[in-house]
Amino acid sequence: MNSPTFTIMQEYRGGRLPLFHVDLYRLSDPREIDDLGLDELAEDGVLAIEWAEKLGSDARLESSRYSCAVSVRIEHVDADTRTITLG
Repeated sequence: MNSPTFTIMQEYRGGRLPLFHVDLYRLSDPREIDDLGLDELAEDGVLAIEWAEKLGSDARLESSRYSCAVSVRIEHVDADTRTITLG
């Protein structure tokens, strides 16, 4: 199995819908992100994006376009505590 940490995009099939896990951590050029085709992935399955803040404010992929979109933010409070915010 590939580690999502070292893979920009990983696809998981076998469930009711395919799950696309995208890790934008290593991408800095907005054109690289556009080339991933995130809009198309979101139409075909479940799209989970790590480091979504790298999409920027001018990103074409916005949760308001998708009625089923859920934003999950996990923040480190300290070594043993995390805050999870759903939006």
